[in-house]
Amino acid sequence: MKLIGTCKISKNGAFLNGKEVELFSSDTENWKKECYTNLNLDYSKFHKMDSLAKMAFLSTEIIKKEVDLSKYDENELTLLFANNSSSLTTDLKFINSYEVKGSPSPSLFVYTLPNILTGELAIRNKWYGENCFFIEEKFDVEFFLEQINFYFSKGSNACLCGWVESNKKNEECFLFLIEKNGKENIKEQLTTLYKQ
Repeated sequence: MKLIGTCKISKNGAFLNGKEVELFSSDTENWKKECYTNLNLDYSKFHKMDSLAKMAFLSTEIIKKEVDLSKYDENELTLLFANNSSSLTTDLKFINSYEVKGSPSPSLFVYTLPNILTGELAIRNKWYGENCFFIEEKFDVEFFLEQINFYFSKGSNACLCGWVESNKKNEECFLFLIEKNGKENIKEQLTTLYKQ
């Protein structure tokens, strides 16, 4: 295995391969929108996405500035994501849309499954490989490495993985790209970069 690139974003900043990238001010209220604007993106679906999908989308776009993800065939890249709270933030907004506002919101309903973010990434980048979203207690490098090895044994050549969390206490996305070819010991690298 070989670690190709990482991106971590939260309201505290954006970090590409462990180095801070100036894309938004940490004191701005809508840091995801400012990040999108400063990346000079033109993808109108972004504005309809929930927080999980926006963070995964932005992290992927940041990594794409450094790594050519188009080099992978459409079926050889696997998407593996996880978090602790599933889509709880959006679930609560959806419940509010019909209990308080009297009309369930279809645009919110779409995002009441956390794996919608993998669909958003696949559509944007025309990736047709495997994808999966797991609910885990906390970020666990060992868990991701087990899943990566499984998908490599099934024919994937690269895995784009992410811990993406959106709840009242925390909004963050830690994305990392692993290629099959290579013999790096990446467990310590990932643990260090995640804690940054």
